[in-house]
Amino acid sequence: MTKAKDIYTFRDAEKQLGPVAFTTMLKPAGSTCNLDCHYCYYIDKAVQYGGKQAVMSDELLERYIRQYIEANEVDLVQFCWHGGEPLLLGIDFYRRALALQEKYADGKRIENVLQTNGTLVDDAWCDLFAAHHFLVGISLDGPEDIHDAFRLTKGGEPTFARVMQTIERFQRHGVEYNTLSVVNRLCEGRGREIYRFFRDTVRSRYMQFLPAVEHVIDKSGFHRPLIVSPEHEGARLAEWSVSAAGYGQFLCDLFDEWVVQDVGHYFVQMFDATLAQWCGVSPGVCSMGETCGDALVVEHNGDVYSCDHFVYPEYKLGNISDTSLAAIYRSRQRVDFGMAKRNTLPAECLRCTYYVACRGGCPKHRFDTGRDGCRKNSLCEGLYAYFRHTEPYMRYMRELLSKQQSPAWVIPFARKRMGLM
Repeated sequence: MTKAKDIYTFRDAEKQLGPVAFTTMLKPAGSTCNLDCHYCYYIDKAVQYGGKQAVMSDELLERYIRQYIEANEVDLVQFCWHGGEPLLLGIDFYRRALALQEKYADGKRIENVLQTNGTLVDDAWCDLFAAHHFLVGISLDGPEDIHDAFRLTKGGEPTFARVMQTIERFQRHGVEYNTLSVVNRLCEGRGREIYRFFRDTVRSRYMQFLPAVEHVIDKSGFHRPLIVSPEHEGARLAEWSVSAAGYGQFLCDLFDEWVVQDVGHYFVQMFDATLAQWCGVSPGVCSMGETCGDALVVEHNGDVYSCDHFVYPEYKLGNISDTSLAAIYRSRQRVDFGMAKRNTLPAECLRCTYYVACRGGCPKHRFDTGRDGCRKNSLCEGLYAYFRHTEPYMRYMRELLSKQQSPAWVIPFARKRMGLM
């Protein structure tokens, strides 16, 4: 009898036989950062690398760029610079990287995305970003009281004002940017307010909202709780974690503000991905894919992992100094990791009305247990409420698209449905 974990579908086979196309999240400074955000799950990775992380060498940077471009059998290769705080490497590091991209491009189109906490940006950085068409993601959680509750310097100082100054600088220099926000317990009940803040004050046309659900322990020698897996002895739910119901309501409130006036003008990653699911096309978000493992993490020393949330020794796939990135991507270990997202779900998830949209969510949030003993997403209650709430509008937009009409025409439908006209 075939076990669920061994299921291999036609779509899986089609994916493996098609052109190799994957992304990487490069962490050239590892988890090194100038901030000490309370819920950062990555800052503790320094422990995994002996307590102190060195930056990526020029030799390794060149090896990575060459291997990554060569491994992708498609015309567009997107580099994603992440951390920690990637700007700590200095502007000359990225000038060298851009030169190496040009050297090894071999006719392929290169794009660059960089995620920053926004506290180190000056005019020189803006000139670089604008000249080379970087898309810069800036971490900002919402209004000042929400952002400064958890995003602090190592000295405990707030960062909101500095981030807002960077956004103003981006606007002056014409830097393309989007916002990445952590949805924590302080966000509950404030969805509409937070959306309006990003739309009207930050003028962010592309928004990402990621839920914070972590477990922690108090450990001697650490000035803050250490983020651990929920199975760790003594682990407790972190105080900043958003509740399932609170997260679902947050998304619904956000959606209700967006769907009656901003469709086609402002874009929320979760809403775009949900519509893609209803239309049967790739959501472009690994957490909502049927399988995952196509967004590899490359550490400062060349170590490669299947996912940003699973940078632990047992998930290490290899090192680019020993094995090519192409071979690592093709490895059975990576494929199995990706398929486990689907194959280890509880039966109740696979039978759920909204499995087609949810796909079980990100495996990092599987802290609950289904009726058959398999791990289940701890945010299930909230996600179910969100998908149910948005279903009529998603179906309407799908119908519009099938007629080659703009999804923005959902606005009058939404206003009428909500009694606003």
